[in-house]
Amino acid sequence: MTGIARGEAPHWLDVSRETLNLLDALLSLVEKWNPAINLVAAGSLNDAWNRHVLDSAQLYAFIPAEAGAVADFGSGAGFPGLVLAIIAKAVRPELNVTLIESDRRKAAFLAQAARNLGLTTRVLTDRAETLPPLSADVISARAFAPMPDLCALAHRHLAPDGVAIFPKGAKAEAELAEAARTWRFDCAQSPSKTDPAGRIITLKSLHHA
Repeated sequence: MTGIARGEAPHWLDVSRETLNLLDALLSLVEKWNPAINLVAAGSLNDAWNRHVLDSAQLYAFIPAEAGAVADFGSGAGFPGLVLAIIAKAVRPELNVTLIESDRRKAAFLAQAARNLGLTTRVLTDRAETLPPLSADVISARAFAPMPDLCALAHRHLAPDGVAIFPKGAKAEAELAEAARTWRFDCAQSPSKTDPAGRIITLKSLHHA
């Protein structure tokens, strides 16, 4: 999917105009801060609505209805963590979203953006590897680490019945094969709605091989 105009929703994203306005406001904040702290690659801002906002928004559909807490690792510019929090604000205000970002400048951006957008999102300035276990119902991470490393983080921070949601590109199968050398998991794959070569990987029942 390409070519969705900024501020508009594709057919698969059923959100209110207020939510779309908040997503657009997030993108404006990213554009404002990006020259100073390099939140995203400058070239990607040419089509940031599709490449970042909608690419993140598609992950919301994979959050189980019973989930109460989401932890997003390597949140950076808020993709997908702040996007998920914005969507949840209108329809699931009880969903707790925690953003983990070790870079202090990026964490400062996340905290300021959350305030500007009226979100109750928590921001932790720490490394996922050393952070005490969060027991989150959902772990998300976008463009953050190879699959074996993501499995280790998910194993550390997921609740026993939790699910990990990882968008991956054309090398998804190779990354899963590498992860399977040291991890066991129930895996589902769904085509990305924004990247023809991409997949949304969901993992459950994660444990050491």
